[in-house]
Formats: sequence, C-alpha cells, structure tokens
Amino acid sequence: MSSAFCADYAELSEVRVSDPGRIARLAAARKRRTVREVDGKMLIVAADHPARGALGASGDPYAMNSRLDLLDRLRTSLSNPAVHGVLGTPDVLEDLLLLGALEDKVVFASMNRGGLQGGSWEIEDRMTAYDAASIEGFGFDGGKMLTRIALEDDRTSSTLKICADAVSDLADRELIAMVEPFMSERRGGKIVNDLSPDAVIKSIHIAQGLGRTSAYTWLKLPAVDEMERVMEATTLPALILGGDPVGQDRDEVYSSWQRALAIPHVRGLVVGRSLLYPPDGDVAGAVATAASMMS
Repeated sequence: MSSAFCADYAELSEVRVSDPGRIARLAAARKRRTVREVDGKMLIVAADHPARGALGASGDPYAMNSRLDLLDRLRTSLSNPAVHGVLGTPDVLEDLLLLGALEDKVVFASMNRGGLQGGSWEIEDRMTAYDAASIEGFGFDGGKMLTRIALEDDRTSSTLKICADAVSDLADRELIAMVEPFMSERRGGKIVNDLSPDAVIKSIHIAQGLGRTSAYTWLKLPAVDEMERVMEATTLPALILGGDPVGQDRDEVYSSWQRALAIPHVRGLVVGRSLLYPPDGDVAGAVATAASMMS
C-alpha cells in the first residue's frame, strides 16, 4: 500500500492528472480509526477554513495562501500519535489521503462552505462540499456543518433547513453530524458571533433540535465563560473548538480548553489555526501542548 502514496507534492499533482481514481482506491483501502476506538479525549486538527475564503491566522490575513505550506503543517500535526484525526474539505482531505497522512485517523468531512467570509449571502451557508452519501462512500466518520443563526437575516431559515436535512441524511447512514452553532449578527458588514454564555446556550438548544433524530448529533462549541453552566444545556457529546486567538493570552486560552475538557460529555478538541499557525511558528510544539491536555 505504501508505494501507492505520493512521495512529494510534484507527484501529488501528477496523480491528479494521470490517475485521479487513485483517490477512491486509497479511501477504500485506508486503515480506519473510529471515534469509539479513541481512548480518552480526542484531538482533531481542523483545516476547512480556506474553502470559506478565510485565509487569515495569527494576525496575518494571508497566512493560509500556500497549500503546500498548509499541507506541511498538517502532516507535522498528524505525525503526532496524540492527534487522533482531521477535519477538512475534499481538496485538503484528498491531498492528505494521497500523501498517506490519513492512515489510522478519525476523519470528519466539512459540508457547508457556501457561506463565504465577507459575502452578502454569508449566513445562507449551503452545502457545497461533502454530502452524506460521499462521506459514507469515502469511509469517513461524519460531517461537520457551521450553523450561524442571525435572527435579523431571513436567510437563517434556509440555513437551518439545510443543516437539518444534513443531520437527518447523516443519521440515516449512522454517521456523526457535527453541528457548530452560533448566535450571529452582522456588524459593520462583518458577521460576528455572540460568545456570551447565554447566547451559546441558546444556540445549543436550536442546534440539537435539528433533524429527524439527534442519535448521531455531536456539537462543536467555543470555550466560553461559565462553561459548566453552558454544557448543562445538552446531553449530546461535544467537541471544543480552538478558534484563532489573536490578541488573547495563549496561556488563558489553553486554560479555557482544560476547563472545558474536564466536563464529562466534552469529548475533545477540534483545533485549527491556533495549532497550525502559532505565533512562534512551532507547529510541533503547539500540537504537543494541546496533546498534553488529552487524558
């Protein structure tokens, strides 16, 4: 099997021309690891931001411009055995698949990338990446959907229906629906998420009611103040998102993750830019710090 993996990025591009079917063959043969096989809390690296046009990290608006640099950082992260898996869009996950970086990893597929950052239609976040059928076909563990709820924007109703249908479609296939809800509003032309505890609680109640069943629904939530009270809003499994803590004290950010991880039905972390693009550039060190919180 190892000879089927690409040795470098030049070969990666060549395979996409000469043998694109290799992607499906590698997916079918991939050594899988399910969430039920993870002992303790999970650490998942997220890399679905670029497809939304969100290329900034650590104060640099163009940090994620280079796909090769992103892949280098992802491979460094995934090489740490304490990193259990990855979340990404098809383009990123297929590159990692061809490079052999998804072996024995949990994989979550990003579904709704249509709400481009800065777009006038941003709240109406249609499914433009994976759907439930393709997630099942690739043998991945579930699908993730950002679910921003802006009460003053009529398009929110479309977003909720789109996400509800995705939750149902995933559940029909016994796949996890990872719902990431926010109460949001537009300020100065930019979508801003309300991270107050009561707003997060409200978003939880809306999100966990989506779909024909909640049997396979997980939540992806920010670490906010009063997290113990916030998590009383749900019995669903939850993963804590890392975000991009620009201007925040990193020790306090890590402390907030640790406090959230101490809550029993918090199952782990999904962290992207704060691990992949740390201010000091030490990806391996940032990953090791996050991994030390898993127990």
